[in-house]
Amino acid sequence: MAAASVTQGAAARRRQLLLLAPGVIWMLLFLVLPLAMMVYVSFWTQTTFAIKPDLTTKSWEAFFSSTTYVEALLRTLRIWLTVLVITLLIGYPTALFIGQFVRDKTVQTVLLVTCVIPFWTSFLIRVLAWRPMLGKEGAINIVLMKLGIIDAPIEALLFSELSVIIGMVQIYVVFMVGPIAFMLARIDPSLIEAARDLGASAWTIFRRILLPLSLPGVVVGAIFVSVMVLGEFATASALSGRKVNLLGNIIVTQVGSLKWAFAAVAGVILTIVTALVVTLLLRVVNLRREL
Repeated sequence: MAAASVTQGAAARRRQLLLLAPGVIWMLLFLVLPLAMMVYVSFWTQTTFAIKPDLTTKSWEAFFSSTTYVEALLRTLRIWLTVLVITLLIGYPTALFIGQFVRDKTVQTVLLVTCVIPFWTSFLIRVLAWRPMLGKEGAINIVLMKLGIIDAPIEALLFSELSVIIGMVQIYVVFMVGPIAFMLARIDPSLIEAARDLGASAWTIFRRILLPLSLPGVVVGAIFVSVMVLGEFATASALSGRKVNLLGNIIVTQVGSLKWAFAAVAGVILTIVTALVVTLLLRVVNLRREL
């Protein structure tokens, strides 16, 4: 009997390993191996017109000794944090309205689809559409001048860090709205009714019920927004006139110049930053348990 149990246990473990094997092989080939290769290339010797597989730290030293690269890293973090906060401030009230104040499931679906409508067009078109809106003679300046709010056009609206933030917020806010609205819609209305019956105020209901139960959605939305904003380069190039260089723009420029070692260094740093951000966000709430 004992021998039969051992045999069955070994067979079960083999089946588990066979089921895990495709996923493990896929992760090794398309995630671990490319990351390891990027780290390896970052230590290659980079010259003006060539790159040699002789290991050195000169590319790392060049990155951290260059004010251009360090400023790009700090600017990336600053814009990421700004966009994350703004998308949360816009996305949470929107999701709260959709998930709690709209009880009809059909209307909820229509509103969520409305938020996704911009994604029916090309990413590049959505980015470039902000140019005639934010320009010196653009729609926003014209409206503000017509209303008498400003006397002269605001030049800082376009080809600046502000224009990059505006474009990113508009593009990525839906990734904050969706997860939060999903979590809020799952909350049992009887729970809120019971809180009201016990005399809880609207603020207390939000603080003690809605916010804690919707926190997993906030974390998921924050992860979506963070990963995409940290890796951004197209929006910055289109709306800043190449005046705002993010870490993603540095990588694209270095790859275009065939400076693979410098690009790999920037890629490794960006990967580390993204991993740290995602890790910190996952420590806020246990998504496996909550979802």
